[in-house]
Amino acid sequence: MSTKTRLAQQLGVVAGFEDPRVDLEQYRTPPDIAAHLIHTADLQGDVEGRTVVDLGTGTGMLALGAVLRGPKRVVGVDLDLDPLATARANERRVAAAADVEWVRADATALPLVPDGPTTVVMNPPFGAQSGNEHADRGFLATAAAVGDVSYSIHNAGSEAFVESFAADNGGRVTHAYAAELDLPHQFDFHEDDSRTVDVEVFRIVWDDDARDADADAE
Repeated sequence: MSTKTRLAQQLGVVAGFEDPRVDLEQYRTPPDIAAHLIHTADLQGDVEGRTVVDLGTGTGMLALGAVLRGPKRVVGVDLDLDPLATARANERRVAAAADVEWVRADATALPLVPDGPTTVVMNPPFGAQSGNEHADRGFLATAAAVGDVSYSIHNAGSEAFVESFAADNGGRVTHAYAAELDLPHQFDFHEDDSRTVDVEVFRIVWDDDARDADADAE
């Protein structure tokens, strides 16, 4: 296993969005945050030999971090076709030993059900734009439906929401840590050259028995 620092260096070549969409809150996940998330997942045994699904993969940062840590399969899902083209180019830049499957689809209505142990990783939209509040809820619902465990990045102050959502959907938060997300000036309404946003990263274990019981009840 390479170090977290080495993983961040490898991910440093991953290009961001050429024409980011404000409605999808498209920002490049910083390599250091992606490396920390993936390294933590790997230490927990949640990457090697497993299927890893990156919801809202964008230009592929988390998916490419995962593919560098010996998974069985990696799938990157995004609704926007242009970032997926960049993700494919990024895959060549990091020179991963295995391929990533890039899928154009709505992460909140996933058209696939992975077989075997599955880890979901994601940096979902925070719902910062008017009319898009709680946009991360749909991503968590997908994680609960397809994953045994998930790692997700949320706006600071989301702990109560994430814990409540997990509890209501057969899951429990096992790990949480704070981080800082540096956002560049990339939209017209941005007033500063860059802005630092406090975020929280959560690991959730999803209970198969609870999900099966919910399905039977329906």
